[in-house]
Amino acid sequence: MKLTWHTTELELAEPLRISRSVMARRDAVWVTIERGGLTGWGEVVSSDYLGLPTARIVRHLTTARPAVERLPDPETAWDEHMAGSLPGLPELPAGVLAGMEAALLDLVGKRAGRPAHQLLGTQTAPAAQTTRTIGIIAPVPAAAQAARLAMSGFTALKVKAGSPDPAEDLARVEAVRTGAPEAILLLDPNGAWTERQALDLLPRFAELGVTAVEQPIAPGSPDALARVAKESPVPVIADEDAVSYEDAVALAGLVHGVNVKLAKCGGVRAALRIHEALRGTGTDLMLGCLTASSLGIAPAVHLADRARWVDLDGHLLLADDPWTGIGRTDGTVRAADRAGLGVRRTHMAVVR
Repeated sequence: MKLTWHTTELELAEPLRISRSVMARRDAVWVTIERGGLTGWGEVVSSDYLGLPTARIVRHLTTARPAVERLPDPETAWDEHMAGSLPGLPELPAGVLAGMEAALLDLVGKRAGRPAHQLLGTQTAPAAQTTRTIGIIAPVPAAAQAARLAMSGFTALKVKAGSPDPAEDLARVEAVRTGAPEAILLLDPNGAWTERQALDLLPRFAELGVTAVEQPIAPGSPDALARVAKESPVPVIADEDAVSYEDAVALAGLVHGVNVKLAKCGGVRAALRIHEALRGTGTDLMLGCLTASSLGIAPAVHLADRARWVDLDGHLLLADDPWTGIGRTDGTVRAADRAGLGVRRTHMAVVR
């Protein structure tokens, strides 16, 4: 097998402001694994928050290449789980492992002539309504954006919160509710509140129609998050506090949901382990993502039938998505029935 990669830049259609940062663009490293004239593709996106700058991604891929290229064939690597098939390597960051695993899954599917979801245990191609994110913006543009999205077919909207003045967040949610009165509303402060603030604010957001909240308080205090979940009038979903399999298991039964992002947990097989561990605990699965192209979002779409909440809109935030195949702007993400991940390059992006 042959492992290669290329780096390109993904630019957002407009900067996305959340409580801790503003993002206008990020790098994507496209990983390819080749064997027998076929190529599998995966994507690793840079992330300051996850401590994964582009240079670190490339460094880990360079280190992993000899071990990957010694593997006998893609099927053996997939059956044995690639992370366990790379002896002698230091532990790979979750995002790099997820991108390499995606390329392997794509290649195995192409060689078998089967779509990824079938290799993962689902015969029918999953399709689900995805939330669409509205960043920290003023109420009037938030209402206009919500109305446009609702007219396009989005039935669930996620509103970012965490402004220095919570009144601004309340006004934004109220405006979104006005612009899209029938939409399901989720709230995401990205850990901006204290426990006391969360307990005071969540009833007010519930009155505005919010149906669930992601990571209302700063990560690092799972006991406090559990207390908020116990008192909250809406379901509480752990995100920044649920990075690994061990994190998810520790929170099972204490929060209403866990937001699984492949770049956090290490890929589709890790996500399936988490899904199985949560079964019967009263904690449901949310599938989330980083801002990425359709290539980067595709592996999670093939798992969409396992989730109560689906937040796979990262490709929809881009000014120009160089891949297609998982749905565009009608509010639904769909796994393709084509072999592998089922995505296609629509045009050549600038690579370096």
